[in-house]
Amino acid sequence: MTDETEVQAIVARLSRPTPGGGHVIERAAMRAEGLHFHQVEAWVIEHGGEGEVPPATVGRGLFGDRASGQVAPPVRYRLPAGALD
Repeated sequence: MTDETEVQAIVARLSRPTPGGGHVIERAAMRAEGLHFHQVEAWVIEHGGEGEVPPATVGRGLFGDRASGQVAPPVRYRLPAGALD
């Protein structure tokens, strides 16, 4: 189990600043942390991180316009300004 400061250090290392003063962290980078993924994702959400879900794609073929009912996971998370302080 990783403690709070270790998880915060991982988030700080993986995230990049945004023009508005916040940070953004890619879900793929979080997944690359392996066993720590769930801890990192939970930390981000607990500290105000909001997931960016990719736009729904329009399918092709005869039944392409039907919704699959599945929700895609966020591509990245946006952290508000001061979340890493």
